[in-house]
Amino acid sequence: MKGNNSTCTLSSENKPPPTPKELEGRGQWGSKAEFILTVMGAIIGPGNVWRFPYLCYRNGGGVFFIPYTLFMITCGIPLFFLETALGQYTSQGSVTCWRRICPLFQGMGYASHLIIAFSATSYIIIIAWAFFYLFLSFSAELPWASCGHEWNTDSCLDINHPNLSLSMTSRRNTTLPVVEFWERRVLKISSGIEEVGSLRWELALCLILSWVICYFCIWKGIKSTGKASFFTATFPFVMLFVLLIRGVTLPGAIDGIVYYLYPDISRLSDPQVWMDAGTQIFFSYAIGLGFLTSLGSYNTYNNDCYRDCFYLCLLNSATSIVSGFAIFSVLGFMTNEQGVDISEVAQSGPGLAFIVYPRAVAMMPMPQVWSVCFFLMIILLGLDSQFVGLECLMTSMTDLFPAYFRRGYRRELILLAICSVCCLLGLCLVTEGGMYLLHLLDHHVCSGTTLLILSLFQSVSIAWVYGADRFYSNITEMIGYRPYPLMKYCWRYITPFFCFGTFIFSIVKYTPLKFSNTYVYPLWANILGWFIATVSLSLIPLFVVHKIIRGKGTLRQRFLLLCQPVDLALDRKGFPTMAAAALTERKPLSCNVQLTQGAQSVDFYQE
Repeated sequence: MKGNNSTCTLSSENKPPPTPKELEGRGQWGSKAEFILTVMGAIIGPGNVWRFPYLCYRNGGGVFFIPYTLFMITCGIPLFFLETALGQYTSQGSVTCWRRICPLFQGMGYASHLIIAFSATSYIIIIAWAFFYLFLSFSAELPWASCGHEWNTDSCLDINHPNLSLSMTSRRNTTLPVVEFWERRVLKISSGIEEVGSLRWELALCLILSWVICYFCIWKGIKSTGKASFFTATFPFVMLFVLLIRGVTLPGAIDGIVYYLYPDISRLSDPQVWMDAGTQIFFSYAIGLGFLTSLGSYNTYNNDCYRDCFYLCLLNSATSIVSGFAIFSVLGFMTNEQGVDISEVAQSGPGLAFIVYPRAVAMMPMPQVWSVCFFLMIILLGLDSQFVGLECLMTSMTDLFPAYFRRGYRRELILLAICSVCCLLGLCLVTEGGMYLLHLLDHHVCSGTTLLILSLFQSVSIAWVYGADRFYSNITEMIGYRPYPLMKYCWRYITPFFCFGTFIFSIVKYTPLKFSNTYVYPLWANILGWFIATVSLSLIPLFVVHKIIRGKGTLRQRFLLLCQPVDLALDRKGFPTMAAAALTERKPLSCNVQLTQGAQSVDFYQE
């Protein structure tokens, strides 16, 4: 009897704790190409096509390159690298990674995820618009290429059919058919945000279709996401190059390119130019949202993420600049066609891509073919960014509750619930006044101040709480060589300075939000936008208070303990740190090191 007990003890000591068969593993990328292409899809989206050229147009043309390049070097690339390396080192999503590295700032993960939820609800509207244009591209004649439709006004100017056009002397008081199609057919835009209007059922159906496609792109996790990115991340570049070649060969294109490149130095004194440059970097690089941390967490521990991040950032900025050439070459043609100043051609932000590009494809041979290809490109660009955001949410949820979400079809069901709720909330954005609400959310919640503050907290928590030198050493352990020291100094000094300075600058020079430079948002609308932004950012201090209240010991002891990574806290109990384990075993921070004492197994990070 005694011998039997001894045998059982030895058997239990040699075997790891039983794992249910239905509990699925976390998974990794099938290849490095999957990681590169998925990140490309996440950071290169419709914003590169319409947002960057629009910001150049609004902020004095080529002068915008100066603050943009400065923010790219001092904030964009260092923070992009920081987030990716953080995910790769911890092998955790953007919530649990902070629990491991710096528990005091765990609220940053929840704040970024709330912003992702708002962004996912609003961002997908662009895809719905693109689907609407795509379906109408199969018409015998593109409906935005000519006048004479029920939505056109008497001032519609149709160069292709002179008998339907106004006299050439009246061009300054006319509008192009593509503009009237966008405002009067697609949006049926109301007079302001206070006038919601009726639901645009055609756009609502396109919105539902977008969510269905997005769901099935990611319902199996990175296995389906990585494979889909081979097509969705590469095809848009082919179409962008074709449209660029067509644009620069149009008459008057050089005038638009000169306006795009010629800098107005006086605009550098405008704080909005610097604010737009910084937020464009944070928005287009997907900084502060947790995308990069989640995607990087599926890398192998020794992946050279430093080189990957550097080239991905350059590719993102190059795509934005090339898109600007494609946009402004067509703008120059349109001004030559209509006989007005280039600043009067297009006035709306996201609508720039739905005014200029449709006009460009309408002038090509076989316009239906080019229209289908272009809007398919917009859809693929949007879907990439959209399903990466949702994948980030699901990654964090499964990392928080692995025992629950990695069984059966629970992950698929919770993803279905998230998509359904976001789709229902998005219906208010496809009303006649939805465009005003979309612009409000984009300005206050999904970019601007929120991303600046998140980036500030992120750099401070890593550089000053966890330690820039320590994190720099962790990265050296992973990739096998020391990155350029500028990264460390940017995290510690330069990035926080630029983020905080831009934030203060924007508050001092604050002006009420406008739409199309003509409509000024009412006070209550601005208050609503700031309230939504504050709700997400308030999660950071709320979690700090929550963690301190739940801690043990004096207030100072609680605070110091929450500022330490989990492995150091365990080191006080006599266990080896994960940093030491990584040096010998070359494994990520999240690996479960088990010590056997008798027949008992201890998991370091089990809470």
